[in-house]
Amino acid sequence: MTDASGAQQQALRLRGGVAVITGAASGIGSGLARKALSLGMRVVLADVQEAALRDFAATLRGEVLAVPTDVSDAASVERLAQRAYAEFGAVDVLFNNAGVLTTGFSWEIEPERWKRSLDINFNGVLHGLRSFVPRLLQAARPAHIVNTSSVGGFLPSPLMAPYSVSKFAVLALSESLRAELEMLQAPIGVSLLAPGPVKTGIFNNPFGAHAGTAAQAFVDNMRGMLEQHGLTPDEFAGPVFEGIAAGRYWLIPQPEAFDDLFRQRNEDIMARRNPRMPW
Repeated sequence: MTDASGAQQQALRLRGGVAVITGAASGIGSGLARKALSLGMRVVLADVQEAALRDFAATLRGEVLAVPTDVSDAASVERLAQRAYAEFGAVDVLFNNAGVLTTGFSWEIEPERWKRSLDINFNGVLHGLRSFVPRLLQAARPAHIVNTSSVGGFLPSPLMAPYSVSKFAVLALSESLRAELEMLQAPIGVSLLAPGPVKTGIFNNPFGAHAGTAAQAFVDNMRGMLEQHGLTPDEFAGPVFEGIAAGRYWLIPQPEAFDDLFRQRNEDIMARRNPRMPW
């Protein structure tokens, strides 16, 4: 849906529709929830942190359903879908947004921390698709799916390999999903959301047993960058919803953190130059 009439249909659906948001209790998810409610949407909040989810839901005005959900568990996500449809009868926008960050040298990060990153950042998206897409197809009405990757899903970084790996995977899955839905001529749009610096708690505690001085210095630098250049979740949410309403696939609300580095990376690949650290 990229023409004017398609954009209008998207906007109308946003104003009266139902949004499901994973990772909703804080960070980007909380901004998306507040924006959705401001548009008159009904919102299903999902997060693994039950107390934080309950407390956040209590701050909101509008029709809100809070469903504690572990996106790394397929059965938990299926229960989320069941609750959403039982309460509201339909879903118009699905935000597969939950994510975590792990830092350290790739060979020192413990296997369980690698697994956790992949289970949440990638499998969380996959579980969302497996539970919601069949229901969206059966409904045969316009809907939209937004999968959260990252600028780091295009530009790999040292000392956060699990994050980069999982976000690259979300990028590939999302493009495949879009092509598959187009093959079926389904009225379901797909967007790939690639945040740059956003003021969230993702760098609060990304360490394991082998934090090390290099990882600590890297995290300190990233925290400083977020504080200096990051958008608030509410500032970030506005352009996201504008992109959805316009039917855009690429949702990159902070091109200043992406365009030059991505162009450099592509030019290096085309010229067969060795990679340069993007940050």
